[in-house]
Amino acid sequence: MVNARHAELGDIDEIIRLREVMIAEWFDMSDSTWKSEAAEVLRRRLDEPKPTMAVTVIDAPDGAGLAACAAGTIEERLPFPVNLSGRVGWVFNVVTDPQWRRRGFSRSCVTALLDWFDQQSVATVELLATGDGEGLYQRYGFNRTKEPSMRLRMTERTEP
Repeated sequence: MVNARHAELGDIDEIIRLREVMIAEWFDMSDSTWKSEAAEVLRRRLDEPKPTMAVTVIDAPDGAGLAACAAGTIEERLPFPVNLSGRVGWVFNVVTDPQWRRRGFSRSCVTALLDWFDQQSVATVELLATGDGEGLYQRYGFNRTKEPSMRLRMTERTEP
């Protein structure tokens, strides 16, 4: 297994390129204005004195950019019986460039990210899994929860 490293500010363009690889499966990519917004968030969050966001990356074996990445954030919620600290990690943006898939790169990125959460005393980690990724996450011990999840896009909000 290749070791992942923590992203640096110089990796931002490649992280955004990999994000585009991932989300192109779900969204129309003709509007690229999101990229500058994403770059600004990464610049700000990765450069915090005590970051609450981490991105782990694998350099491409051919030296041309990044092969894979995984991102995570820490949120503080109210404590409850199974999480007395209230600290919750969120894993997202787990993606490997198509030419470098099936080499364990995403697994290495997720392992490094989970290690970071552990170092930050995060008690619970959550994520959304595609069918392709679910098996990987289950091997780490992730499982489906009983908590119902719903989503509202504020642009689609209606009044009851």
